[in-house]
Amino acid sequence: MPSAKQLADIGYKTFSASMMLLTVYGGYLCSVRAYRYLQLRSARRQAAEEQKTSGVL
Repeated sequence: MPSAKQLADIGYKTFSASMMLLTVYGGYLCSVRAYRYLQLRSARRQAAEEQKTSGVL
């Protein structure tokens, strides 16, 4: 049977690992959102440029 110190160490390592996974997952979600935002912004900019050029002709 593990001692109290061993249980505390296991609990700490488990907690640390779960926090690390949450941090990595949060970073992934943030980067995906930023990428989609930048893609949408460039698509809107391109559409606006096309409207300007088609209006001039």
